[in-house]
Amino acid sequence: MRATSSQSELSFGFSRHREIPVSMAAPPPPSRFIKNHGVLALKPSFARGVSVSVSVSVSVNLLKCRCSRGVSEKPAGGGGGGGGGGEVFYATSSSKCDIDYLGESTKGDLNVKMEHLEAFGIDGQITLEGPIEEVAKMEADEAEDLLRKLDIPSPFSCRYSPRGIFCSRTLNLRSISAIGYDMDYTLMHYNVMAWEGRAYDYCMENLKNMGFPVDGLSFDPDLVIRGLVIDKERGNLVKADRFGYVKRAMHGTRMLSTRAVSEIYGRELVDLRKESQWEFLNTLFSVSEAVAFMQMVDRLDDGSIAAEVGPLDYKGLYKAVGKALFRAHVEGQLKSEIMSKPELFVEPDPELPLALLDQKEAGKKLLLITNSDYHYTDKMMKHSFNRFLPNDMDWRDLFDIVIVSAKKPEFFQMSHPMYEVVTGEGLMRPCFKACTGGLYSGGSAQMVENSLNIHGDEILYVGDHIYTDVSQSKLHLRWRTALICRELEEEYSALIRSRDHRATLIDLINQKEVVGDLFNQLRLASQRRNKGRPAQTLAATGMDDQELTESMQKLLIVMQRLDKKIAPLLETDGELFNRRWGFLSRAGLWDKSHLMRQIEKYADIYTSRVSNFLHYTPFVYFRSQEQSLAHDSYSQKHWPINGLSTDN
Repeated sequence: MRATSSQSELSFGFSRHREIPVSMAAPPPPSRFIKNHGVLALKPSFARGVSVSVSVSVSVNLLKCRCSRGVSEKPAGGGGGGGGGGEVFYATSSSKCDIDYLGESTKGDLNVKMEHLEAFGIDGQITLEGPIEEVAKMEADEAEDLLRKLDIPSPFSCRYSPRGIFCSRTLNLRSISAIGYDMDYTLMHYNVMAWEGRAYDYCMENLKNMGFPVDGLSFDPDLVIRGLVIDKERGNLVKADRFGYVKRAMHGTRMLSTRAVSEIYGRELVDLRKESQWEFLNTLFSVSEAVAFMQMVDRLDDGSIAAEVGPLDYKGLYKAVGKALFRAHVEGQLKSEIMSKPELFVEPDPELPLALLDQKEAGKKLLLITNSDYHYTDKMMKHSFNRFLPNDMDWRDLFDIVIVSAKKPEFFQMSHPMYEVVTGEGLMRPCFKACTGGLYSGGSAQMVENSLNIHGDEILYVGDHIYTDVSQSKLHLRWRTALICRELEEEYSALIRSRDHRATLIDLINQKEVVGDLFNQLRLASQRRNKGRPAQTLAATGMDDQELTESMQKLLIVMQRLDKKIAPLLETDGELFNRRWGFLSRAGLWDKSHLMRQIEKYADIYTSRVSNFLHYTPFVYFRSQEQSLAHDSYSQKHWPINGLSTDN
């Protein structure tokens, strides 16, 4: 429920994630003002003797401080602020905003007029005196205690949650004026087995009609994961690291050995700009196509495809599969089936509409920009949203502008005609400007910017497709971007369950590194002796030739035994997420996958689902985490260099 705060109550609470005002029957004690990155917020001093009952019966009231132009909140206690006459809070406007020390705009930051402090009977100097480090620490401790009592996740705990929002590039959500959303796999999540399974079935039926042998084949979603790359020239599916080096590969449905991968791709990098060869699996919509293609590669290899189908290589086969799947979408049978029984395909998320409602009430312009047509969009959004919205709201009430059949990525790249959808049957008429509350087909991102008079980094776009949604809106328009990747939740859990496995593996690798370093020192000493050089390595001092040889033999056997132990552990690393490909975000034990590199490059923030915004406020300031470098671990210790001890 959404409770409201009466003006006779002073019930402000502020955290980076949620405003937690607590209603009090008696007048509040003296409060403190804390400044939070351009926001002055009022918080009762709960820690100093005021009893707060944290129970179901406690009235928790939400003070809505709208971060929009013309913010006007009357002082608690009624009246016009003790004769001060006017607003207590005001939001920093576009014309008066600045750039903060992290390079983010201060637009939308909430401020309080100092002349109104006396209206509350509050001495505003309380927090202006004394060392700010002490004041801030005391306020932070009290805020953390209150969050804990109210069972609200702290700002830092959300970073270590599968439902967290993770930040690649610092983003001040207060400075965002409009938030655009994709629909499929973004505002609504499909059951992959159901949706992609039916897409696969229709694809296979079309392939059968084209003369391809498909009997005995079935949909196997575990065969592929998002972020893999199809090598159309070789009939392979590969997983590359952030540099483009192939780490794992599959030909047809058969995984290739490490040696085979090295022989095929040892001198070749994955380059997504070479579209004639490489096809990146950007989204879960790619799963059905990839499964069908890899299975048909097996049929091509074993000679099952009849000559009547035509002479085919792997690239031609890929085109045939793509054509069959495209027909499944274009002919409308798949979407008609989904529209008739959406409950079989859509996984509802009751929190999602409420997260958008928070953003709308905070003054954000909400946009829906989808490639789906009007009838499908309306049917699926009604099913997914209306039952979870309060006061008989319709899903359309959430959005300032709705654009269907947007033709992304061209929507972000060039200008197309825009049409207004004027009837429930989908009849349209040409138009040149979008208006608030309107429903449109086609158009372009530039039209949206001009209609709202909002441009560039004032707009955040949220989608699941790393290319169509995220990279193109950033590259062409400099919009801020958020990627939705539902698999993050499963990967997070798999990583937690893999801790012991990975700890054992890392310990064995470290042991081999130590043993190997000693072996290399002895080997160097042996090399120098064989060349008649008197110079010795420190490790071989005092050893005669026989002792040196025996030590090297012993260490070599130890390393070989370690290799036999490490290899299978390394091969099974990540199998709790996917037994073939390992973790989504990793390639090898330590390195990032090619997908993760794309996410870091193009997505300012990323998370598993849109409803995760509900666990944050619409005013949150996302800060990117420190990025580790190869030499960071060495700089944390004291190392003797040339006989001198160095500090950190």
